[in-house]
Amino acid sequence: MTGLPANPKSPYPWSSVMITMTLGRAGVSGCAATVASRAASRTSILVGIGAGLPGGILRAPGSEHRIHFTSQSICFTVQSMMTKDMVEAPRLDDDLVTPRPTPRTALLINPFYPKNPHASFGKHVLTPSLALTSVAAATPRSWDVRYWDENLLQGPPPSDPFPAVVGITVHLTFANRAYALARWYRDRGAIVVFGGLHVLSCPDEVAPHADAIVIGEGVQVWGRLLRDVDEEQLSPVYRGSYRSPYRCDPAPRRDLVPRNSFLTTSSLIATRGCHNRCGFCYLATDGLHLPYDLREPEQIAREFEAEGQPYGVFVDNNLGSRPAYLRRLCRALQPLERIWSAAISIDVTDDEDLIREMALAGCTGVFVGFESLTDRNIEAAGKRSPRTEDYARRVTVLHRYGIQVSGSFVFGSDHDGPDVFAKTVAWIEANRVECAAFHILTPYPATPLFRQMEKEGRVLHKDWTRYDTAHVVFEPKLMSVEQLADGYAWSYRRLFSHRSIWRRRPADARAVLPYLAMSYFYKRSNRIWRHLIRWRLTGLAWRPLVELTRRRHLKFRKRLAKAGAAVGRASSVVSAGV
Repeated sequence: MTGLPANPKSPYPWSSVMITMTLGRAGVSGCAATVASRAASRTSILVGIGAGLPGGILRAPGSEHRIHFTSQSICFTVQSMMTKDMVEAPRLDDDLVTPRPTPRTALLINPFYPKNPHASFGKHVLTPSLALTSVAAATPRSWDVRYWDENLLQGPPPSDPFPAVVGITVHLTFANRAYALARWYRDRGAIVVFGGLHVLSCPDEVAPHADAIVIGEGVQVWGRLLRDVDEEQLSPVYRGSYRSPYRCDPAPRRDLVPRNSFLTTSSLIATRGCHNRCGFCYLATDGLHLPYDLREPEQIAREFEAEGQPYGVFVDNNLGSRPAYLRRLCRALQPLERIWSAAISIDVTDDEDLIREMALAGCTGVFVGFESLTDRNIEAAGKRSPRTEDYARRVTVLHRYGIQVSGSFVFGSDHDGPDVFAKTVAWIEANRVECAAFHILTPYPATPLFRQMEKEGRVLHKDWTRYDTAHVVFEPKLMSVEQLADGYAWSYRRLFSHRSIWRRRPADARAVLPYLAMSYFYKRSNRIWRHLIRWRLTGLAWRPLVELTRRRHLKFRKRLAKAGAAVGRASSVVSAGV
């Protein structure tokens, strides 16, 4: 059987794929593909593929091909220009002779995960992980602690001095890498501790790979765990609750983070939890009881000021869940004359005066989880949100006060048909939404969505590495697996096309050049990003645009403060990093 002939209208115009495959009762038993790459002067490469799971990888010189198939069809997504270090974790040397573990030394690791070629690599170095830097802040003074992020392309974690304790955060998409790291360090005498959401959702799977696991809030138990190590009384399981006031948590150890490796090291968090509990969200994981909690606004302002960065990113799930609190926070931030971005729900625009307060406080960008433009999808997810027909007006309110909008959209819900991709991109362009992130609906384990799909027999497999919202891991209702995978890839290519970028330019002519700089540098320059990350130049490269944005925003704030609400109607300020 031959599938996917060369198609000039394919969403992958840089290549054509011809596939010859053999179908057996269990699906694809084997196939061969001929890849004709225009970038390689149409040189044909013959590659053999064995049986595998949907989302598997075929590697050919200069490109990758992610495989999606059912028992009757197969679809390739060509991922050109992907270097090995962006898709494969650094090698762990099993022959390396390491020194004995150094007492009272801890190493905290954020494991490597493969990068999605459709999205910008820049989003992986926007801010450092607050989870690990917060745990580091809870380390007793008698211990030395280091932080290592494998996604900064500096190679495998260090082994000299060899740590006595290794703490690894575990997400389902890079759980296998976490297990490999744990094995390597345990074989050499280190104690390995796992924490993170995958530990909460799948503790029985995770536990055999570590000496101890932390279920729940790690900051609360980390100090006690290290004392147990000192006393040689380590427990296999530690449980952290979220009952203690959030304001009592120590400030994250940002000093452990390589400063120029991120766009900004000012990753901030003011609230914990979300007023929504969407069935597809990780916050709906069984056993995760995350009460909504707040930190003092003045505490946040002091952290932001002490860090000395002109731009900060709030990593809260929804900074706008409590409008009265957000207003207090804005008033605490306003004297700093810094700029910042945050994730909010679109209903924050119910109060236009609050949007004005956000602008006066330095907000230049918001990340909004629109999720879908179909009300039935929103209702099915259990999300409290305004009617989708009102989204456009609310985007206009944000733009009126110089706030850029980055939207999040989920494809593959039960009321999504093959036309959802073109409709969504058209809406984004019509409303000049400056940036967007697309996700394939993914049923995370231990969530209501996963239980529902498993009951309906729609879960294709449980290879957690593919549960990254970039691969199809379930059977959609109104389209095929291939249509969903192809539509997702097409949407990103269209969004980052020259035509789409130009259509979404700000209405204010003064904001067009900064917007174009952000769009082309941040969104269309993955090859450049790879070098910036590798040589730790991210912060230096972005600093001029960040400072330009901050200065423009200060001028805008003065006009807004003098003239009142109306001044925002013809103005637009572009965030450097949202």
